[in-house]
Amino acid sequence: MKQTQKKYAIAVDALKCIDCKACMIACKVENRVPEGFWRNWIKNSDTAAGLQTQFQPGQCMQCDSPSCVSACPVGATFKGPDGLVVIDATKCIGCGNCVTACPYGARYRNPTTATADKCDFCQHRLQKGEEPACVETCPTRTRVFGDLNDPGSDINARLKSTKHLRIINPLINTEPNIFYTDQTVLLNWPREPTLPGNIHMSPRFWKSSG
Repeated sequence: MKQTQKKYAIAVDALKCIDCKACMIACKVENRVPEGFWRNWIKNSDTAAGLQTQFQPGQCMQCDSPSCVSACPVGATFKGPDGLVVIDATKCIGCGNCVTACPYGARYRNPTTATADKCDFCQHRLQKGEEPACVETCPTRTRVFGDLNDPGSDINARLKSTKHLRIINPLINTEPNIFYTDQTVLLNWPREPTLPGNIHMSPRFWKSSG
C-alpha cells in the first residue's frame, strides 16, 4: 500500500496564548539560534473597543507557494517531500534574497554561518517522531501540530471543530500552512516580498518557482 505524502501544519488558538514566551526560548535553545535573532515570535494587538490585548504567535508559515523558493538563485531553499520549506546550508550563498522575499519576516541571515536561517518545524525532531519544540513546550497548548494528510491527526481534529483563517498578504497569497482560529485579531504584519535593495517584482515572479 502506497504511503500518503505528509503535509505538516500548525493550528494556533491565539486566545490561549499568555505571552509567556516559552515557545521562543525553547526554539532558541533547541535550534541554537544566535543572540539577537529568533525563529518564532509573539505579536500583540492593542487594546481597542473594549477588547483585551491578544497575543499572536507566529513563525515560518511553511507556504505551499513560497516566495522565498522563487527568490533563491541556487536552489538552497526548497520544498521537501514532506511539504516543509527548508534550507540547504551547504548550497546557500548568503545573498539575502530569501530574507526580503518572505512576506512574514520569518528569515534572517545567521551571522555565524553567513547563511539564511528560519523555522523548519524542528525537522530533526520530526525525524525522531517528536513534535516541534515550540509545540511541546507551550503550557496552554496554543499550537496544535500535525499532518494535514492524516485524517486522524490532532490538527485535523482542531480544524474540523473550530473555524480557522490564515494571515495572507493581499498582494500575494503564498498559501501558508499555519492556521489561526477565526476569533484571532488579524494584525497587519505581512509585507510585500521584495528582493534586496527594495526591488519589487510582479506577483507572477513569486509564483514562478513555488
